[in-house]
Amino acid sequence: MRATSRQLVYDTLDLKNSGRVPRQLWTLPWAELFEKDGLESIRTDFPDDIIWDMPVSYREKPKTSGDPYEAGTYTDEWGCRFTGLRKGYVGEVKTPLVLGGNWEDAGDKVRFPEELLTFDARKVDDYCGATDKFVLQTDFVRPFERMQFLRGSAELYMDIATDNKGMLLFLEKLHRFNLRVMEAWAKTKVDALFMMDDWGAQNNLLINPETWVRLFKPLYADYCAVARKYNKKIFMHSDGNTLKIVPHLIDIGVDAANLQLFCIGLDKLREYKGAITFWGELDRQWILPRGSVKQVKDAVREVYDTLWDNGGCVAQCEFGPGARAENVRAVFESWNELTPA
Repeated sequence: MRATSRQLVYDTLDLKNSGRVPRQLWTLPWAELFEKDGLESIRTDFPDDIIWDMPVSYREKPKTSGDPYEAGTYTDEWGCRFTGLRKGYVGEVKTPLVLGGNWEDAGDKVRFPEELLTFDARKVDDYCGATDKFVLQTDFVRPFERMQFLRGSAELYMDIATDNKGMLLFLEKLHRFNLRVMEAWAKTKVDALFMMDDWGAQNNLLINPETWVRLFKPLYADYCAVARKYNKKIFMHSDGNTLKIVPHLIDIGVDAANLQLFCIGLDKLREYKGAITFWGELDRQWILPRGSVKQVKDAVREVYDTLWDNGGCVAQCEFGPGARAENVRAVFESWNELTPA
């Protein structure tokens, strides 16, 4: 009897998967618009084992307006306004809400979206019970990026560098709200909680690693503690070269991390084989958009040889702007060849 998707993921996290590697395809609307046929074919032949897009009902609907993937303005549930220039791409916040030098206007301009806590937990449980997929928390937390959306990146970096008192107080308040969100989801039947923040530039961390450990590691540690309290797994995503925080993610108990392996360098991650599951990804900066199918297969083989240990890897990649359908398909074909069911 073949293992279900859910069991494949648990076995992979526990390094006892003797079968097929679990997979997940991330997409942006760009792929739906410009590579629709190729995308549908890949989804049919290589269905996801990990899902996070379940329909969620709220007693009080989160206050948003617009479409985040359309050209124009989208306002999220926090009141942050994103400006998008092209259909199929995520926009950017051009006008932050918090302008006061010591965050003194944050209380008047920032509303915490309590509506996110009114989701129908019973429907979530029914959904999880009706699927054999591994289900991730839908409303994830992102403290660093949320602070950037509210404040603006340059201003936030200055606040972090100077230990701005107002920023620190707001971060604490944000963290308390995030813990409430995490705990609410941990009480449901989802398999794993999910957090994300893009911490890496191309070659290094975006802030001093010591500052990251002092200010942000404790936040993620608390989210991991919530997961352990309710016997959940916990996943994290972070773009860029995040090598310097990988040992800290392991230390606080992150089960699986979605990292840019080829931006970091596989040789630098070898020592962490078996200590954390690498939830993808294959290189979307060069190989997926410009590489050959052979180069895709070679890259998958390199990930397998470096990091696979009866688990410890998820076949994940992103079908985003510029990616070629034949290359995305080759990712999953190659993993199937290396880990046959």
